Amino acid sequence: MIPRALTIAGSDSGGGAGIQADLKTFTVHRVYGMTAITALTAQHTCGVDAIHTVPPEFVARQIDVVVSDIGVDAIKTGMLANEKIITAVCAAIRRHHLGTVVVDPVFIAQSGASLIEEHAQQALFDELLPLATIVTPNVPEAEQLTGHRIASVGDMRDAAEILVKQGARSCLVKGGHGDGPEAIDVFFDGASFLELAAPRVATVHTHGTGCQLSAAITANLAIGLPLREAVIRGKRYIGIAIAAGLAIGNGNGPANPLAWLDA
Repeated sequence: MIPRALTIAGSDSGGGAGIQADLKTFTVHRVYGMTAITALTAQHTCGVDAIHTVPPEFVARQIDVVVSDIGVDAIKTGMLANEKIITAVCAAIRRHHLGTVVVDPVFIAQSGASLIEEHAQQALFDELLPLATIVTPNVPEAEQLTGHRIASVGDMRDAAEILVKQGARSCLVKGGHGDGPEAIDVFFDGASFLELAAPRVATVHTHGTGCQLSAAITANLAIGLPLREAVIRGKRYIGIAIAAGLAIGNGNGPANPLAWLDA
């Protein structure tokens, strides 16, 4: 049977992030992708123009019907705009005993637009993190979740430990927002650390990279790879996708999932 992955996230009308990026990433990993849409966004490469959230009960209904009919090997969460949606998603995860959960804590779009209500961040920290197989914040998201300033790889390690102590099985703090010749991510599985370094690519075409990386990890877990290997392979994938970024639109184009097929 083909591996199956479900993304619970927002829609990006421009196709560069959100469920559209997730589905493209699942596909190039030869994983069957499904969706539970949490919000509709009107956006393009220059930013987010408008957001329309989906009622929590309908988010849950999408999860229920997909799981009951097709089944799910791994899920990922992305944009969860408010506390009620987070609560509904957590209830569905528990209801269906979904054990492989990748949490991408989407707070702010690359353009700077807020994608989650401020008080919902606490619900994500309290309710969703304890269900996570892995949580994948970038540095600004890790700072918001932990309340600690992150200015070094050591700080990234500290943040990863905090998030694992909160209940997540593991954490990948992404270093794409940093400086220097290498983008260093820090992975912590509760027992040991792994630093993943890749050459920093000089490009503005990085829209949707967080979505794609977490989707790649989800796909690798759905395939059946061990967690550490899924993370390593996901890091390799996103490096290739960024290097082949698409210069489309008038703003920040997306990383290119199709590049993985030629890797």
